[in-house]
Amino acid sequence: MPLITIFTALNPMDAHLIRSRLEAASFHPEITNELSALSLDGYALAAGGILVQVPDNEVADVRALLAADDASTDTTSE
Repeated sequence: MPLITIFTALNPMDAHLIRSRLEAASFHPEITNELSALSLDGYALAAGGILVQVPDNEVADVRALLAADDASTDTTSE
C-alpha cells in the first residue's frame, strides 16, 4: 500500500510528536528521511524535511484529525 506524506517537519521532535498523536488514534504512521536530514548537520530543509507518512487509505481521516486538533488549539481571537 503506498504511503502518502501528510506532514513535513524540520526537526525530529515535531515529526515524532505527530507520529505519536496518530499512533494514539490507531493510525499507522511512518517517519522517513529522518537520518538523511540529521546527517546534513541540521540542514533538514536541504534534505526535503522529515516526512510523516500514512497509508493512502488513512489520509482523509488523518487530515481531518490534524485539522480538528489545529482548530481546537487555535488561540487567535476575533
